[in-house]
Amino acid sequence: MPKVTFNNRNALFFPALKSAVEEYFTENNIKKTGNWKLYLKTIVLLPAAMLLYLSVLFISMPAPLAVALCALLGFVLASIGFNVMHDACHGSYSGNKTLNDTLGLTLNALGGNAFIWKQKHNIIHHTYTNVDGLDDDIAKSPLMRQCSTQKWTPAHRLQHIYVVLIYAISSFAWVFIMDFTKYLSRKVYRTPLQPMKWNDHVVFWGSKVLYVVFYVVIPVLLTGWKAWAIGFTAMHLVMGFTLAIVFQLAHVVEETEFQSAGTDDKVIENEWAIHQIKTTANFSPQNKIISWLVGGLNYQIEHHLFPRISHIHYPAISKIVAAKCAEHQLAYHSIPTMQRAVVSHFRFMKTLGAKP
Repeated sequence: MPKVTFNNRNALFFPALKSAVEEYFTENNIKKTGNWKLYLKTIVLLPAAMLLYLSVLFISMPAPLAVALCALLGFVLASIGFNVMHDACHGSYSGNKTLNDTLGLTLNALGGNAFIWKQKHNIIHHTYTNVDGLDDDIAKSPLMRQCSTQKWTPAHRLQHIYVVLIYAISSFAWVFIMDFTKYLSRKVYRTPLQPMKWNDHVVFWGSKVLYVVFYVVIPVLLTGWKAWAIGFTAMHLVMGFTLAIVFQLAHVVEETEFQSAGTDDKVIENEWAIHQIKTTANFSPQNKIISWLVGGLNYQIEHHLFPRISHIHYPAISKIVAAKCAEHQLAYHSIPTMQRAVVSHFRFMKTLGAKP
């Protein structure tokens, strides 16, 4: 596997930016981790998911309403992933490691695995963002062509249409295929998975079994196969599409850049932080409802530069980041609305789908 490194030798941008951000927290005497705003989200979202789950199982209601509540459950689960799990797995939810690790397991409750996700996302994606050959998030070829260095096939001419279905079924694949593929192959795409301790194996298999018990066995026993299949599908289609589209809007849009790992060792001619700026985009930063629901991931630039800072602080530090980018003559990609970001993404996918 080729080795990719960044030209950090004369790094100037990030030290200056980091100093300015540190100064902000010091002057305002606030912690970088979550505060009451994040805790309130947790208090709202976790009980909401449990209430929806119990309602569709134990309350008699018309079938269309039950399906709608299952779909809403999928959306709430995605929002738990954005708000609670994401901060916890990055260690930014709280200064208490045990609390972070515990809340990080909400990912397992969604059907995933926190141990594998931390390596796939925290280490690989956050280091080699949009680097073809290393970043697992854009390693969907030949199904999708997400950057110009990936192989083109005739089917890609229609990818801007069929990716909607791929995004919708992505959580199915994640829960029932991709986690197991990574676990059994001991790899995240081309990067070896770090050794798992015995308790990591227990948590992996135990949470997968519990997922089947709570999301398959119990609902089937209480509602029957047909009702379960419809509700389970509705939940996953909404959850999968919601998770996928938010992350796509952050990196796979017309505004962002891509690199290729190639076949030989490579040095990217930017310091790591500048690479993050060039490969990442914000969207709809002024929309407080979207910011609340997606856990600040519409401030993806700030997240990639400071993943150990809770998303609660991103709106404030975004002003500092934007100012430093202007000072260093770096383009700060901020798409004003979610609609424009969605259009940019699908237009970009259509462009990549055309024959080179």
